[in-house]
Amino acid sequence: MRIDRDTASRLGITPQAIDDTLYDAFGQRQVATIFTQLNQYHVVLELDPQFQLDTDALRHLYVRSAAGQLVPLSTFTRVEDSVAPITINHQALFPSVTLSFNLSPGHALSDAVAAIQTVERELSAPASLITSFQGTAQAFQASLKSQPYLIAAAIIAVYIVLGILYESYIHPITILSTLPSAGIGALLALTLFRQDLSVIGFIGIILLIGIVKKNAIMMIDFALDAERRQGLPPEQSIHQAALLRFRPIMMTTMAALLGALPLTFGAGAGAELRQPLGITIVGGLMLSQVLTLYTTPIVYLYLARLGRIFARRPLLFPGTLEPPVEVHPDAIAHKERPYAAG
Repeated sequence: MRIDRDTASRLGITPQAIDDTLYDAFGQRQVATIFTQLNQYHVVLELDPQFQLDTDALRHLYVRSAAGQLVPLSTFTRVEDSVAPITINHQALFPSVTLSFNLSPGHALSDAVAAIQTVERELSAPASLITSFQGTAQAFQASLKSQPYLIAAAIIAVYIVLGILYESYIHPITILSTLPSAGIGALLALTLFRQDLSVIGFIGIILLIGIVKKNAIMMIDFALDAERRQGLPPEQSIHQAALLRFRPIMMTTMAALLGALPLTFGAGAGAELRQPLGITIVGGLMLSQVLTLYTTPIVYLYLARLGRIFARRPLLFPGTLEPPVEVHPDAIAHKERPYAAG
């Protein structure tokens, strides 16, 4: 049914009024409810079923205009016989068309998404045409948006726990300094094995946050204990910690690394899903193990010096504390003489 919008507007008839009239005639509009002692019945308004068999019933419908007059529907509409789809897909209340695609061998979903976005920009489509990804591509984009926040939340949680454990604002930073090397090692391993940074790879990086920092925890915990109980300076305490905790660090690292090897080189059903997890863990542990044994003591010493610098600074708050005032000994003696004489 084609609507002559100019004629309808001149007669004071809106598209909403036409839609309401058609729904009253052919829809299932409930206009009242009859209540009885045992049940209730819905009153549905519709045309007599004998007038719903063909399009001739449209000629007998009237639409009420804004002035209150009844105007025949055939005055501003015409009926055409044509082929139309049985159903129209909608997305967010708008008619939509779905275009599906499959990935070629050796290409990642991120490459396909980037290629589609490039083609979309080259189309110069009108503003009324809205495009969006659905299914796996939509889940991929959502995961990419939330992953940085998840990693930041994990790092903040680790910092808070370590700060409470060591009662310090500086030493948790020493422990967290081992994380960049683990992340770089994971990315290099993925590049070496020609794997993409997928959601499983991100999970492996989050696991590295909890695994890699134990190297620094072993050294920092021992060094702080030597400083507080034995009174050793930071240089001697961290040197002693690096010597005595080397074997436990190597044992725990090798246990985690060897435990991830079956994920890395495993085969069978679903192996391609587990391989990025094992690759990130193995690569991150290998690089961090080599670097953190040397970088952690250096970071510990620099931050210890920084802590001593802040500890020597006097804390003066305007209006609350005043700097000490030098008093001459004669003034003190002069004040004490009356009490001595008495």
